Amino acid sequence: MRDMRNRKPQTITEKILAHHAEKEEVFPGEFILARIDLALANDITAPIAIRKLEELGEVRVFDSDKVALVPDHFTPNRDIPSAEQCRKLREFARKLKIKYYYEVGRAGIEHALLPEEGLTLPGELIIGADSHTCTYGAVGAFSTGVGSTDLAFALLTGKIWLRVPESVKIVFYGRLKKWTTAKDLILHLIGDIGVNGANYRSLEFTGEAIESLSMEGRFTICNMVIEAGAKNGIITPDERTLRFVERVNRLKRPFKVVRSDPEAEYVEVREYDVGKIEPLIAYPHLPSNVHPVKESTHIEIDQVVIGSCTNGRETDLKEAAEILRGKKVHPRVRLIVIPATPRIYQEALRKGWIDIFLSAGGVVSPPTCGPCLGGHMGVLAKGEKCVATTNRNFRGRMGHPESEVYLASPVVAAASAIKGRIAHPEEV
Repeated sequence: MRDMRNRKPQTITEKILAHHAEKEEVFPGEFILARIDLALANDITAPIAIRKLEELGEVRVFDSDKVALVPDHFTPNRDIPSAEQCRKLREFARKLKIKYYYEVGRAGIEHALLPEEGLTLPGELIIGADSHTCTYGAVGAFSTGVGSTDLAFALLTGKIWLRVPESVKIVFYGRLKKWTTAKDLILHLIGDIGVNGANYRSLEFTGEAIESLSMEGRFTICNMVIEAGAKNGIITPDERTLRFVERVNRLKRPFKVVRSDPEAEYVEVREYDVGKIEPLIAYPHLPSNVHPVKESTHIEIDQVVIGSCTNGRETDLKEAAEILRGKKVHPRVRLIVIPATPRIYQEALRKGWIDIFLSAGGVVSPPTCGPCLGGHMGVLAKGEKCVATTNRNFRGRMGHPESEVYLASPVVAAASAIKGRIAHPEEV
């Protein structure tokens, strides 16, 4: 056994992976078999894994209390095929007594719902058959997306094979300008390094600007690291994190706060002065195709979507409502607002934000991923343009392959809904 005094300094990601692989230390590039704390899937990815289990004759899970199934993509059921997908998920959950199965009415967008339910805690290793599982790095967990076949293996064994990623430190320092948000920070990073700039790397975010962000902002940043190709994104827990965890951890599950060693090695360190970052928007058809909003105000639009696992939380809706208060949506524009969970929807009702959206001429959808992946609740027709607070704008992502999606923050999206074109919040 290696002398602990000679153990190499480790990053937060390396420490979490070493602990779950029952090793003293791990090294970038090393393959490990690691124990998982939670496996999750949705109505698109879970049925594939379930069919794989059926083919193996092994319809069981390693621990029914460590599996979460959330029908959120094509729900409420869009059509007969999606209804069949959800039925398969529902029957599997009932048969195996899956503790964390969320039916419509209790379900929300999985990457907003699970942290809200206290199922993603610091120091944990979480895998999900959805690429945006990386969201939970905001609480200091290692979380990453896997394929449905990998999920089937994890459901059976409670373990996952992983290659230890190299770590990159991203330092955001300085004070945010008015109207600049967490969405703009992550768009700026993706625009700088590109959609392949962090392939299979761990992005560790730090700096005074990160410390100043709300938990919602931190979830937004970690949610989109996959758009730069990263294996995971992670933020070291601080007092803000622990207050959030204390509030949501209703089951009082134990957890461990993990921090990088001061001498930990990073393959790269990138620093950004947030005082130089203004509201941004990603043009079609890549999240890296980033431009300043002020240089984009000539682009007329047909639709605005405010929601998703990236920007459908309370702060997002509040910011959008403040822009829309007393205003009207442009007659050419369809505004669709999607609270990410039932709790967020209820809070929006209590605070009067729903009334603001409706009075402005918008429509409010039940919690769903819906339009983000061209599922329903806002599919685009040929030639239509949409400003969305979602995370991807690939060709055909939200509907017709000749439609266009522009990614932006909630304040930019709300201002654009009013103006009928891409607009800076200061314009309204």
